[in-house]
Amino acid sequence: MTDLRHYDVIVSPAITEKSTIASEQNQVVFNVAKKATKPEIKAAVEALFGVKVSAVNTLVRKGKVKRFRGTVGRQGDVKKAIVTLVDGHSIDVATGL
Repeated sequence: MTDLRHYDVIVSPAITEKSTIASEQNQVVFNVAKKATKPEIKAAVEALFGVKVSAVNTLVRKGKVKRFRGTVGRQGDVKKAIVTLVDGHSIDVATGL
C-alpha cells in the first residue's frame, strides 16, 4: 500500500520534447512540490511506480512575466525532478497512475 503523502510529492509528469529525449537515457522528468527533497522524491517514485531509482536531480524554473490581453501577470515557479532509473526499469508516463 502506498503512502498518501507520495501523491503530494509528485505533482505531474513533464511531457516535453526534452523529456522524451531524456527517456532514451533511462530518465523521467516530473513536476514536484516546491518543498520536496531528493530523498522524498526518490521514495515517492519507487513506491508509486515500483521501480529502482539511481539518481535524482532537481531544478527550479523561475516564473516569467507574461502579458495577456494587456494585463501583466506572472507565472508561478515550477520545481522539476529528473529521475534516473536503474537499467532494466522503465516508467510509461502516458498510462498514468
